[in-house]
Amino acid sequence: MASSRAVPNLRFKQLRGQRSPGEFAALVRRAAREIGEQVACDARYVGRVEAGEIRCPNYAYERVFRHMFPSLTLADLGFSAREAVRGRAGRGRTPRPPEPYRTTDSTDTNGTTGTTDSTFNTFNTYSDEESDVLRRAFMTGGTVTLASASLGFGPLPGAEALRSDLPRQRVGASEASAVEAAVRQIRLLDDRHGADGLYRRAAQPLRAAFALLDAGATTRGSTADRLAAGAGELAISVGWLAHDSGRLQDARSHYAEALATARLAGDAALEAHAFCNTSFLARDAGRHREAVRAAQAGQRAAGPLGSDRLLSLLSLREAGAWAGLGDRAGCERALSRAHTHFGRGPSDRDPEWMSFFGEPELQALEAQCWSALGDWARAARHAQRAAALQDPHFARNLALYRAQLAADLARSAAPAEAASVGEQVLDALEGDLESTRIRAMLADTARVLGPRRNTAGVAAFLDRHTAAARARV
Repeated sequence: MASSRAVPNLRFKQLRGQRSPGEFAALVRRAAREIGEQVACDARYVGRVEAGEIRCPNYAYERVFRHMFPSLTLADLGFSAREAVRGRAGRGRTPRPPEPYRTTDSTDTNGTTGTTDSTFNTFNTYSDEESDVLRRAFMTGGTVTLASASLGFGPLPGAEALRSDLPRQRVGASEASAVEAAVRQIRLLDDRHGADGLYRRAAQPLRAAFALLDAGATTRGSTADRLAAGAGELAISVGWLAHDSGRLQDARSHYAEALATARLAGDAALEAHAFCNTSFLARDAGRHREAVRAAQAGQRAAGPLGSDRLLSLLSLREAGAWAGLGDRAGCERALSRAHTHFGRGPSDRDPEWMSFFGEPELQALEAQCWSALGDWARAARHAQRAAALQDPHFARNLALYRAQLAADLARSAAPAEAASVGEQVLDALEGDLESTRIRAMLADTARVLGPRRNTAGVAAFLDRHTAAARARV
């Protein structure tokens, strides 16, 4: 298990001083923002560092800690050398630095057409902080081990991993860590590459996670809670990949699975997340009254959790549903609540998966509301703010916001501007970003701009869009 060889990091604990783990985590997140990093540090992460489970931070955390303590080395902070933790250098191979660890949401944090294997390279490299725990998790035998190994996104075992007649071993903290790491990997890759190339690849880890949950049915305490929460969050992440790639029925099934897991575990945070995504899906499927009810149910679940940012997002989901029903008054009331909650700022109680939710996403979701109500000019103003404020690192969300902006500009009598923004979206889609949602939005913009071909810049965009669509056939 993860704790069997862990040596407590007393130096790091000394640096925390009299602050609580949650207070110290807030300082870490604030320091990250100061240098343009985004880390999902919470009290659990601080506790794992101090318990010695995280022997060396990943590169993003390392930059943050060096910013906080510029005169100290990693050794001074109580961490081990990176080579010793990763283990590859000791076997005569040069380790490849992983991408900076970031999380993003399923919402706005999971076919493989036209995607090369290199897209999935990151699946095979966990962040440094997880690697040691995962290696130990994968070294034991039986169904539990096979399921755990499939969470590494390397060569995925098939049905053999889930056979009920194989011996079941004890499920503990290592397996829970594996599930949590899989959730983070999916969210990271969705943000970098979009959903289309990831959905089928992520289905096996999801089955493995629920196999672990089943195998650990007799597990009790915090490990059982982590395993249930991790499996539920993984179901939501995979559901989002289905959702964003146009597989709405698959997404509905995954979200329902997450909701059932939340109810069985009594996990209000997971329940709120499941309702949040269910509302978004129902709106996209045209079931607007269901979207309203799901958003309101999510707010009831989230009420005791103390996260204003979560309540803000759920209020925005409700606002979008009212807009889909054409109820401007209901939409404006929900938007007002969303802004009130958002204005109270972030807190230590905000869920890790909400690291994507900042001012850009707030503006983008409000743009969707005004767009649904037919107020195109107002929608375009909010979409423009979203695109301008978004960190370029979040490639998928930036392309999404620009696609929304192009659609709103096309309908608000600004065809040249719409074509220019549409070209930027095409640039992203010609890279390694794959998103059926974004392509569908861009196709709709092209349709609206069709009659305006003679406007400057429009013909070039339309021709390029047509060529790109043909190349995908």
